[in-house]
Amino acid sequence: MKIIHKDQTKVYKNSDACTAIEYPLGDKDINGAVIELDGRYPDRGRTVNLVCKEMAYIIKGFGKLVIEDKETELREGDLVLIEVGEKFFWEGNMRIFMPCTPAWYPEQHKEVE
Repeated sequence: MKIIHKDQTKVYKNSDACTAIEYPLGDKDINGAVIELDGRYPDRGRTVNLVCKEMAYIIKGFGKLVIEDKETELREGDLVLIEVGEKFFWEGNMRIFMPCTPAWYPEQHKEVE
């Protein structure tokens, strides 16, 4: 068993609109973060994961996720799976729990137009 307490988290400011609270499990197969979104992420263009799948559960709030050319409205209680290679952006005011498999790491994530 592994447990990460709130006081062991790491906070990353991804942009003016997006803050990630990472729970560093030290596990290569899965990790998770709580995302605080207030606006659009990324600021322009889209982002893509080249290795990791991201699951997103909307804890609080509402907004949208645009994957490729499909826009999906999201609200509290919704769950979405973003597949490897899908280009997307988020917009709204939401708190999101986001586990990734294999564990997310910055080098496999990039912003694209």
